[in-house]
Amino acid sequence: MNKLHRLFIIPMLALLLFSCQPTAKTPTVIPAHIPEWTKNAVIYEVNIRQYTPEGTFKAFETHLPRLKELGVDVLWLMPIHPISEKNRKGSLGSYYSVKDYKAVNPEFGTMDDFMALVNKAHEMGFKVIIDWVANHTGWDNQWIVDHKDWYTQDSLGNVIPPNPDWSDIADLNFNSQPMRRAMIDAMDFWVRETNIDGFRCDVAWGVPQDFWEAATASLDSIKQVYMLAEDEDHPGLLEKAFESNYAWKLHHIVNEVAQGKKTAADIQKYYTDSVSRYAKGSFPMQFITNHDENSWAGSEYERMGEAVKTLATLTFTIEGIPLIYSGQEAGLKKRLLFFEKDTINWSNLEMQKFYQSLVSLKKNNVALWNGVAGGPKKFVETSAPQQVLAFTREKEDNQALAIFNLSAQPVEATIQLPQAGDYKEYFSGEEKTFEKGSTLKLEQWGYQVFVSK
Repeated sequence: MNKLHRLFIIPMLALLLFSCQPTAKTPTVIPAHIPEWTKNAVIYEVNIRQYTPEGTFKAFETHLPRLKELGVDVLWLMPIHPISEKNRKGSLGSYYSVKDYKAVNPEFGTMDDFMALVNKAHEMGFKVIIDWVANHTGWDNQWIVDHKDWYTQDSLGNVIPPNPDWSDIADLNFNSQPMRRAMIDAMDFWVRETNIDGFRCDVAWGVPQDFWEAATASLDSIKQVYMLAEDEDHPGLLEKAFESNYAWKLHHIVNEVAQGKKTAADIQKYYTDSVSRYAKGSFPMQFITNHDENSWAGSEYERMGEAVKTLATLTFTIEGIPLIYSGQEAGLKKRLLFFEKDTINWSNLEMQKFYQSLVSLKKNNVALWNGVAGGPKKFVETSAPQQVLAFTREKEDNQALAIFNLSAQPVEATIQLPQAGDYKEYFSGEEKTFEKGSTLKLEQWGYQVFVSK
């Protein structure tokens, strides 16, 4: 065999041998800008003011073992900064009226108390993100005194609020480059000095995209952070600045489903009509309540009634990162006052085990993980499309089939799976073989989640 033949035949033999080997599964590659720890995370929103009678960092810290048992990973603390007194609403004011970006609210404790909380949370395996208010400040923030040009002004040179109803805050002017630099410096401060893991950014839609991209780049140069945008209508924010945003439209639809104003078909239509607007690896935050919804629209029990558990289960099985708000696990049925002290009653943790089971469902089934780490949702045709919503998610060797009766009447429906399969119902442990057209009975607001055996 001459040299030319060897050069041709040997590579061909190697290629043939390689092609005969079993095909290896391609591992999921999470985009570099997405923190790896978000892949199966669940967020827990902490309202420090209302969490305990003391309303302090130290008092909240005593709840960490219970939250660890609950299974949540990411502690999102509502704004921890001092609250402005000028033009304050109520006796305590809004958390979102920031007096000083580099200090902590003395009602909550000291900077040392906050750092002790972060350190303890990290020791226990939690990540900590804090609320950041970049769109505006309070009226007695020192920036107004020293740099009036950092604020939006009317024709007479008066600093103005973002809108008349938000009278307790002053609108920042993002045409000011010095203000932008000062804002990023303040965000860097919290990551560098307290070692937090990211930010939930208030009114992210009201701040230019290029600011957020510059801020995230600066933060990531210190440590990789997780960024959550209070936004849904500006998908460009997810390209370089944020990993997640809010699934507001879906949330409003499920509220109306619970109230009998919309049906299961409207949820499927929402997805059918929406071209994917998520940058690779990014994902929405799913929720049935949060601080805004609870205080202004009502508790989940006011809005959703008997459908609370059903729709909570939906948020843990549909694509996205789920949120639990302070008090959900205690069956909180009241609206927490926003500008006053209004302590959560923790005497009955009636929903703790329920949410613990949802967190376990999420974490133990890779198909239900977040972003590219999980499997895509595929709707399944049913014989009762107005009442029944069904979808599958599949990743690696794991499959999940979620079926919901989104009505106040019992239903019997045929589920048209593309192929037969053996499953175990997660909540009951019942084993079931689904044929391509299996019939299922569901009570009013009934739900079942089947996972592959």
